[in-house]
Amino acid sequence: MSTADTQRALRRRNLSRVLRAVAAAGTVSRAGVAARIGLTRAGVAPLVDELLRVGLLVEAGRAAPSGRGRPGSELAVSDRGPAGIGAEIGVDHLAVCAVDLRGRVRARAAAGAANRHSAPGPVLHRLSALLGQVAAEIADEGLRPAGLTVAVPGLVARGSATVVHAPNLGWRAADLAPGLTAALTGRPDGRAADHAPLPLAVDNEANLGALAELRLGGDAGGPLPPADFVHVSAEVGIGAAVVVDSQLLRGARGFAGELGHVPVYPDGRPCDCGGRGCLEQYAGEAAVLRAGGLTPQQAAAHPGPGARIALLARRAADGDAATVGALHEAGAALGIALAGAVNLLDPRTVVLGGALARLAPWVLPSLERELALRTAVAPAAAEPGGCPVTVSRLGADGPLLGAAHDALRTVFDNPVPSCAPAHSPQG
Repeated sequence: MSTADTQRALRRRNLSRVLRAVAAAGTVSRAGVAARIGLTRAGVAPLVDELLRVGLLVEAGRAAPSGRGRPGSELAVSDRGPAGIGAEIGVDHLAVCAVDLRGRVRARAAAGAANRHSAPGPVLHRLSALLGQVAAEIADEGLRPAGLTVAVPGLVARGSATVVHAPNLGWRAADLAPGLTAALTGRPDGRAADHAPLPLAVDNEANLGALAELRLGGDAGGPLPPADFVHVSAEVGIGAAVVVDSQLLRGARGFAGELGHVPVYPDGRPCDCGGRGCLEQYAGEAAVLRAGGLTPQQAAAHPGPGARIALLARRAADGDAATVGALHEAGAALGIALAGAVNLLDPRTVVLGGALARLAPWVLPSLERELALRTAVAPAAAEPGGCPVTVSRLGADGPLLGAAHDALRTVFDNPVPSCAPAHSPQG
């Protein structure tokens, strides 16, 4: 790397640090930024000026006097400019939302959709209408898409937009990139109006739910999770994500966290994956509906995002014995599967997200019982070194919010693209 490239990379890193510091603080003075990132006020000043120039920061009023010199002004990230677009493709719904640099949801659209066994093309066509709706709404507020991240209920090849296998959608080796970029920009080449390609990412919904928990859990009224946790979420299937030292553990191919196909009863029910006794056959939505005495026709009468989970919650709250028993069985199966993960990974906590958050009152007792019986260290209630189970306050919104915030990552990583190195470093 040349000296010029090194200097540009250092400046890009420092611009990123300043932008992240202001975003984390809400409002902060220049002196406060300098203290937060360990630079001098003189070193921070030109970085702040650059971020003000490109519209990523704004002056937010006078700072409180510090007792030395003239009071400066408070800084805040702009509520205009780039917005992260998150989308979620579910088995029975589609959703899109946009968040600004302040982390606020500025537009949202959702629709029920029968995506099971539908080819990717028609699904992306339906999604494009929601993307267009959200893009139009944020344009009226002075925002523009900075990128798109899509949450899917399946395995995604690491570093790609290819869904390797999404069994509940019926997709295999589906490259979503061409259709998604065209849907976001309205152009077949996927480029924005300024001809710059918009960043695009596709990820497993459990991974994005975990990232939302890591970044936003405290904003939802609860404490942030620790740096090491296992996040479990459910829609029709069951997924998990492992966070170690505040980073996702993705695995060699990007497939880490496939909890739904961990065998909990090795000689149990056959699974669509080819195995037997998989967790999904006991704790997945279809299994719980079946065990709760609901026929496929009754379940089909409640379409739309979360409708069947809401039905289960209502029946359980009303004391329906079959539904309560089905949820207890699901919790026990989850506890067995999670015991292996806890013994192997030693997380600080297990977080229940997605639909499981709504069903937690009936799932948790049997889950915690199995976890206590099967883990090497007793749960935290009995021993301080144990692994407590907590319930996400983000609930079913986690994957969508995680996707939208992930789409802003490129802005925070490289706030002023002209500061990027001119070429990739050669070893």
